[in-house]
Amino acid sequence: MIGTQATSVDDIHDPSSAAYKKARRKYFKSTRNRPPQVDADWTPFRAAEKKYKARFPPPDLSDVLDLAAGDPTRAEEVARGKWKGRADAAPLEEILLRDTDTGTPEERRKAYIFPGKPGLVLLPAYVSPVEQRRLIRWALSEQARHPNETNLDTHYVLTPDGLWNQYLRSHVSPTPEPTDQPNAPPGPRKLISNEPASPENFAKLATTPKPPAPPSPSLQPVPTSALVPRLRWANIGWYYHWGTKQYDFTRGPGEIAGMVREVCKGVVASVPWERVFGGSQGEEGMDWGPSGPDWMDWQETYEPDAGIVNFYQTKDTLMAHVDRSELSATSPLVSMSLGCAAVFLIGGLTRDDPPIPILLRSGDVVVMSGPACRRAYHGVPRILEGTLPPHLEGVQSESRDSEDGADWEIYGEYLRGTRINVNVRQVFPKGFDPAVSLEQKRSAE
Repeated sequence: MIGTQATSVDDIHDPSSAAYKKARRKYFKSTRNRPPQVDADWTPFRAAEKKYKARFPPPDLSDVLDLAAGDPTRAEEVARGKWKGRADAAPLEEILLRDTDTGTPEERRKAYIFPGKPGLVLLPAYVSPVEQRRLIRWALSEQARHPNETNLDTHYVLTPDGLWNQYLRSHVSPTPEPTDQPNAPPGPRKLISNEPASPENFAKLATTPKPPAPPSPSLQPVPTSALVPRLRWANIGWYYHWGTKQYDFTRGPGEIAGMVREVCKGVVASVPWERVFGGSQGEEGMDWGPSGPDWMDWQETYEPDAGIVNFYQTKDTLMAHVDRSELSATSPLVSMSLGCAAVFLIGGLTRDDPPIPILLRSGDVVVMSGPACRRAYHGVPRILEGTLPPHLEGVQSESRDSEDGADWEIYGEYLRGTRINVNVRQVFPKGFDPAVSLEQKRSAE
């Protein structure tokens, strides 16, 4: 077993259940000495985080945009998970994707844009169930392993083929379960106010020393099964240095898996960007930088070259933050959701802008792009327990002899309390040559 199974969603919503009563006791204990008007100074974004993060009472999601709630093809998924928002909870506009130019409008794939948030694009159920399973396998078995760094590598000695593959072997091997030695994971990530990257300061950021983090001196050996739930992230492409919240370009570009690259480029190519930024939205009142709007070229120039796989457990959160380590401040950031559903908040350029709450389910894709959205504050205050869709729960009969294989039961067990997020970015803007920039700095010195 991988840790403790997530609490049943039915229990936490049932006032007579032990889970509900436990949550109520913890709530009253934690708020007993809370000062009055403690929330008076909260920004709108912080207030939203607190609302959806709350364990008691379970938050009301009636103001959360949930496009699956209005989709008959996802009715079973919504009903089984219990958590449900509303398909009309936020103003939005439907657009047709370019990758399905044939067929009636009803048959073509759709995406949604937000009038108050130009550059935000939501593609519900864009990743098919088969692709979701393949991406999950890739994330755990292929990406979370050497040479790609994970949050565990600093603190534990892991096998070269990764923690998950070692865990899979422990299910089929008659030998005792392996134990990982300390080299647990660090505590909550410290939010660092890093300098926004740009072509102008690239040379300085690229040459700033980025020493490795020291391992914890107090950790004890733990079984592999106990370490699996502590996996939090795996690096994609250009190596991201958490200590400085900047890329360490001295370590090379890293590899982007062909499957991930294909999905991301397919998303960007399929969006009719003239509907997103066309007219006044693309030029007036938006700072595209000295080169002006570049959305017209994204179908040809977009090249994903960095990113991260996030592994969330049901009690995890990701607080409000801005992704500003990429020099390209407007190119699309493509984010794919896999596994359990989550509440996603996206606001504006400060925490004072009220965020839009969106319920993201497995297979949904979000694109953040343009000056008003690419560097907007966003976060994930809640992973929704009990929301794993049926096609990820276990081995389906038709896939026992396919590439999924019988070991999907192990993946399904892990996913019952897990959300995996794959988000990919473009580091350099069109026409920027990092080698030339560094050479110019050296010449100036």
